[in-house]
Amino acid sequence: MSTLKNRARWSGVFPATLLPFKDDGTYAIDEEGLRAYGRQFLGIPGINGIVPNGHTGEIQTLFPEERARVVEVLVSELGDDLPVISGVSAEASLEAIHHAQMAQRAGAKGILLMPPHQWLRFGRESETAIRFVQDVASNIDIGVVIHQYPSWTKVSYSTDELVEMAKIPNVVAVKDGTRDMAKYERNIRHLRASAPEVAILTCHDEYLLTTLTQGIDGALVGFAGFVPHLIRDLVETALADRLTEAREISDHVYVLKQAVYRMGEPSADAHQRMKAAVWLLGRISSPVVRPPMPPLAPAVFDELARELTRVGMAPAVAAD
Repeated sequence: MSTLKNRARWSGVFPATLLPFKDDGTYAIDEEGLRAYGRQFLGIPGINGIVPNGHTGEIQTLFPEERARVVEVLVSELGDDLPVISGVSAEASLEAIHHAQMAQRAGAKGILLMPPHQWLRFGRESETAIRFVQDVASNIDIGVVIHQYPSWTKVSYSTDELVEMAKIPNVVAVKDGTRDMAKYERNIRHLRASAPEVAILTCHDEYLLTTLTQGIDGALVGFAGFVPHLIRDLVETALADRLTEAREISDHVYVLKQAVYRMGEPSADAHQRMKAAVWLLGRISSPVVRPPMPPLAPAVFDELARELTRVGMAPAVAAD
């Protein structure tokens, strides 16, 4: 068994982090802003790594060298105190291997491997999906977290596919975003039985508490990049079966997720609203997102400011 397979090591809370861009019309990465944002996760018990270059981090807008640079900046700032796990998104094995190797050279301790997005339209054979993960994993020496997409997409892995992927030596965790509770429970039960050393993490930002009570190991979610202490407390209490406390914390999360997700799944505009909320709290250097996303209307900032105030998180920046 690979020494990377250590369920405790890959358990807990892993914030999918935002990425600040300069507010000067260049849309360049604000490296100093990124360092400051990354430091906020240091020293929080239960936060066991951060995940840049995910959907929350606007990976699809980044050039390959920018993705690697994001990892380099965070690793240089955080050192060994907080492992960095980089998202990898590519359309085929060779490209994904290249991106994964760049992340490893930049200092990442693991990757979050997304499925090729061409499969969302065209689908794929089971053998192709498993081979893709095998191809990437066998060409790096760091951990691989499988990113499971919603069951309504053509790319979503079956339970049998996840079980087969979990046999790969450096597949260390599954980030399950199935959003089908029957399939979600089946995935967990089968993975627990066949791969007990592989961690299972929820990525259901919009109904965290429900998915945390299924006997899993933690959460890899964008909301932890927004309110890390709150999500850490929710995960900790839920996994310890302190459900009364967990429900109380979830009430606060609910207000915020209504403002950010508006009853839907995470999406590009939801991540934009999340970035705006973090900016209002004074915890990221700008709310800028890259084109083609348009700037948010002033009314959205006002709404977010009201909802933050409602849960006792008074904005540090004026909404206007």
